[in-house]
Amino acid sequence: MLGTWEIILIALVILLIFGGKKIPELMKGIGKGMRSFRQGVEGKDDKEEKTENK
Repeated sequence: MLGTWEIILIALVILLIFGGKKIPELMKGIGKGMRSFRQGVEGKDDKEEKTENK
């Protein structure tokens, strides 16, 4: 299990690697990927959602 100091150290390393401006873009991409994965697991398609909304 990771402690507080390990998490802070990992966050600082990520900040140094990607820079402050790239992190929001990275998180946005991860969020979209997770959303897409959940929809795939649940068996939902974009086509199904569009027909349900009409």
